[in-house]
Amino acid sequence: MLNTATGRQAHILEIVREEGFASIEHLAARFDVTQQTIRRLVNALCDQGLLRRIHGGVSLPVQNQNLAYGSRQGLNANAKRRIAHATARFIPDGASLMIGLGTTPEYVAQALSRRHDLRVITNNLNVAAAFAQNPDVEITIAGGTLRPLDRDIVGEAAARFFAGFRADYGIFGVGGVDQDGTLLDFHVDEVQARQSIVANSRTAVLVADTTKFGRNATVRGGHLEDCHHLFTDGPLPPAFQPITARYAGRIHATGDARADSERLRHT
Repeated sequence: MLNTATGRQAHILEIVREEGFASIEHLAARFDVTQQTIRRLVNALCDQGLLRRIHGGVSLPVQNQNLAYGSRQGLNANAKRRIAHATARFIPDGASLMIGLGTTPEYVAQALSRRHDLRVITNNLNVAAAFAQNPDVEITIAGGTLRPLDRDIVGEAAARFFAGFRADYGIFGVGGVDQDGTLLDFHVDEVQARQSIVANSRTAVLVADTTKFGRNATVRGGHLEDCHHLFTDGPLPPAFQPITARYAGRIHATGDARADSERLRHT
């Protein structure tokens, strides 16, 4: 995998998250490639907002806001699809679901969109649209002020909305996860909505690809211990090994589909 551009980029992200900074020279030596090759790889990561160019190398971005929704939809799309299909296999027909904001929950909705006898409670218009053509799904949508670029409702209105229900499963994403397991987002309003989903679901399901681990979002709210299940696309970065060990029974990585499927049958 490390011989592919995608594999090298994933490894570069791990290095920068663990060390905080990596020079172009160091990365070129690490991968035994030219500095020009490394620049192409890190430039692509910087263009996606995952790294920040500084003199002589790259560091983690200082982020006060998330990327635009349209940009996030295509970011790590294959990883999000794998997470979505694994999550969909976990959800039985006949379940009630709270589904939160973000692109990965939207992918989960698309994977569930042809299922039977679901009740969906959401603050995410993209999620509602994914189910809209299926008459076997009952959809309830939060009222409030719409964030037009994200197509969702957040804050106190969304928190009160979710508090009016009790769902079998709550499915939600995050802006980032800190090394101690703290869940992070970019706005207080996003945290309010997410925490209401957790509080009002019997089973809390976090869906997050591995790029979220170590990502700098600024607003704290919740912890991995609040999540009954985490669906992700592969092993967590090395800096998260203590978290991996502590929550091994809750982490379902799509890179190990056979083992994960067996574990889910006994959960």
